[in-house]
Amino acid sequence: MISTSTTRSLAIGAPGPETPASPPIADAVPSEADAVARRRLMTWLSPAFPVSAFSYSHGLEWAVGASDVRDMATLVAWIEDILRYGSGRNDAILFVHAWRAAAAGDRDPLRAIAALGTALAVSRERHLEATAQGAAFLAAVVTAWPAPVLEALTESLPDGVPYPVAVAAATAAHRIALDAALQAYVLAFAANLVSAGMRLVPLGQSDGLRALARLDPVVAAVAAVAPTLTLDDLGGGVVRADIAAMRHETQYTRLFRS
Repeated sequence: MISTSTTRSLAIGAPGPETPASPPIADAVPSEADAVARRRLMTWLSPAFPVSAFSYSHGLEWAVGASDVRDMATLVAWIEDILRYGSGRNDAILFVHAWRAAAAGDRDPLRAIAALGTALAVSRERHLEATAQGAAFLAAVVTAWPAPVLEALTESLPDGVPYPVAVAAATAAHRIALDAALQAYVLAFAANLVSAGMRLVPLGQSDGLRALARLDPVVAAVAAVAPTLTLDDLGGGVVRADIAAMRHETQYTRLFRS
């Protein structure tokens, strides 16, 4: 029970019991190398970076047409499954191992990982989505931020380099930390699907932001577990999403390339 004196104090605005002060926000200034790395990462994974990410829906266009995805809740559920159990998870695993190989200068393992990532594409359009974005990314990065390992990767794989492998190799070559690079990549993957869903369902900007907020813990979880997994853990359990990618190839009306 609140005492009379306490009630009167609260009523007239007198200060109540002292509460611990909130800790001050850290104002640490990153080193110049860290600042450069952050700017590059934000630039490379910006929607404006010339990889044409906006033109790929990852099969989502067919899923909307089939009413599998019809509102914000079903869009979030669809993307979450892809991140946890499908190509989003596989991309994260490939990213980790490609980053480590590039950071160590192991070009043969890096090429093998790239070839494996290409072989994992479940449909022609998924293959196009992965390799076209990978090629565009490498071409843009090599032009402005050249690195020997990136040039060697481009020359040695005429069939293309999957997008996650390309981004991983570039971030490793430019000394961007794995944790930051991986989280940024997985977030960009999810954000691109949310953007496609906003245009297809369609959804407003507020719903799009709510979808990203709901997916944030999933992005963090996928990025946290991927470094503990091996290439033997690659695989998928989102059959409906894989079917959507295949069905999109013969869809009559299409806005997206996948």
